[in-house]
Amino acid sequence: MANCTPEPLSFPPLNRKKVTANFKGGAITSDAGALLIREVDKKLGLTKQLAKVIKDDRHQGYVDHSVEHMLKQRVYAIAAGYEDVTDHDTLNKDPCFQTAVGRQVNLASSSTLSRFENAIDRQSLVNLSKQLVEHFIQSHQ
Repeated sequence: MANCTPEPLSFPPLNRKKVTANFKGGAITSDAGALLIREVDKKLGLTKQLAKVIKDDRHQGYVDHSVEHMLKQRVYAIAAGYEDVTDHDTLNKDPCFQTAVGRQVNLASSSTLSRFENAIDRQSLVNLSKQLVEHFIQSHQ
């Protein structure tokens, strides 16, 4: 016999909109785990810290997706098992991923994410490595 949980799961709201997972059916997403990844990331603050050390040479007047949002989108997708950047052609429209990343509009496309990944220079990689080491050290007494 299956052990079903009929009780809904509540998550922190996004822009005053209630975020709830229930088991009543529907075709919203099969990737609600991204919301759990978001909560862990909010507690650790890792993507926020990492985004600060990535150099962004884009003309800010033409920017739709911040470095932090693209980093979250990519990291959360990889954590959910979507290693290929082409997966974002559909994930960018997924309401669950949008909620996890903190946006209520389409997320970055696969081509935008590909440009983002390829634009990261050597110094940004060094800074990211340093930030990860600092984060690890701070997490231990």
